[in-house]
Order: sequence, then structure tokens, then C-alpha cells
Amino acid sequence: MSATTKPLLEVNDLVVEYGTRRKPARVLHEVSLAVGAGECVGLVGESGSGKSTLGKAILGLVPVAGGRISFDGRDITHAKGRERRALASDIQVVFQDPYGSLDPLMTIGDILAEPLATAGTGKREAKSLVAEMLDRVSLPRNVLERYPSEFSGGQRQRIAIARALVRRPRLIICDEPVSALDLTTQATILELLIELQRDTGVSYLFVSHDLGVVRRVCHRVAVMYRGNLVETGDGEQITREPQHAYSRRLLTASPIADPAGQAERRQAWLELRQESAAV
Repeated sequence: MSATTKPLLEVNDLVVEYGTRRKPARVLHEVSLAVGAGECVGLVGESGSGKSTLGKAILGLVPVAGGRISFDGRDITHAKGRERRALASDIQVVFQDPYGSLDPLMTIGDILAEPLATAGTGKREAKSLVAEMLDRVSLPRNVLERYPSEFSGGQRQRIAIARALVRRPRLIICDEPVSALDLTTQATILELLIELQRDTGVSYLFVSHDLGVVRRVCHRVAVMYRGNLVETGDGEQITREPQHAYSRRLLTASPIADPAGQAERRQAWLELRQESAAV
């Protein structure tokens, strides 16, 4: 995203707190982030760093204690009710667990058609859109009468991606979309996401704990640590030469296929951990 391009999504000084009003626990500390049209921004950090909370705040799933969230120049920080439902046409989500994110009692056809019915789309148009989405995620049309339990994890995630795309959103929040999948399936889903972005122009906020994963799909990367953004920048630069000590720890913790290289990374990770413990 160039300096002169207006962001599609803009988060400014966002604060999220859990707990009671008398004893709040701050989870996000004045976080600022932007995602441009057609851009993929990776949000990386370990469990508990606040990255999924940021995604939930954008989706309106957790209350915001301070700051502002804007979408296409419009303040959506505290959007509720009809306004929040209207945002579903522009902002969608793909969750981490392909086994828990699909209703086991609904057919695939009903799962894909439900967002369109909610939006008031006619049955003929909905049928056409559902068929188009199945083609886009490389699933045959004969899956429509089948149930989620009949599919593998990778196939279920393809269905979840099709559901997110069926209303033609402008932004998809991908919350650890491949972490529950084996490495081979991860690679195919990542390639699918890259292809879909190229074909549709959709933007991604890609949440992950793995710098190696975001390096494959993201243009820019933001690293979170204990509710703070500690480093942001070009994806290639951060995944090759991270500046913050925590970013370097994440990089050395990412597995690679080469045994010798993996051993070097393991040793570097142990050294960085020892340095952190000594501070």
C-alpha cells in the first residue's frame, strides 16, 4: 500500500480490555494498523499476544475500550445491530478450526446459501453464486447435498473459504486458517488464498503464529507481543531481517524442511531465549 493510498481498513490506537470495569485487564495497548485494497497484511504473534482479539474487535465480537476502527473511511468501532449486519457484505472471516466452524446439521448447499438468504438474495441468483464459489475453491458441485462430516479438514476449509467469499466481501479476516491442517494441505490452502486474492482483489488480514506461513501470502507483516505492535514492515524484510528481538524469536521458531538449517534455527532460538531470560 503506497503512502498516498487510502486504507480500506484502518485501526487507530485501539484498546481492548477484559474483566470488570473496576478491575480491567488490558489486552490491546493502543494498536494501530492499516490494510489497503487488494493487500494481504499478516498479523503475527504467539498465543496470547492479542492478534485474534484484534480480529474479533474488527468483527464486533469484543467491545472496544478506546481508539477507532474505520472501514472505507467510515467509523465502525461500535457498530451494532443493523449496521453491523450490513457490514457482513464487506467483511467476512475464515476461522481456524475447519471442524468447528461449519454446522454439522446443515448440508454444504445450505451452509453456502445461508449468508445470501440473510442478505435477501433471490434463490436463482444464490444458486448461481454458490456454484461459482464451489468452482473457485475447486470443489465439485455434487457436494451440495452432503454434510461437513463427509469431508477432510482441507476440504472443510475450502468450504469455509467459499462461504466467506459468497457475498463478495472486500476484506476477509483469516484467523489462523491453516494451523489445524497438515503441512501438505496447508500449502494447497495458502496457494488457493493467493489465487483468490489475485482473481477477486479481496483484502486479507491474515492472523498467524508462524512467520514462515505469512511470508508466503502477505505483502506486509505486523508483529504483536503482549498486546502491542512491536514491528511492522514489508513482509520480505521482516521475515528475512527482523529488527525486534521478539520477531527474531518467532522467525527462529518457524520450521523449515532442511534438517541442517532447522538445527541452526533451533540453536539460534535457544540463544535468543537465553538472552531474553537474562534481561
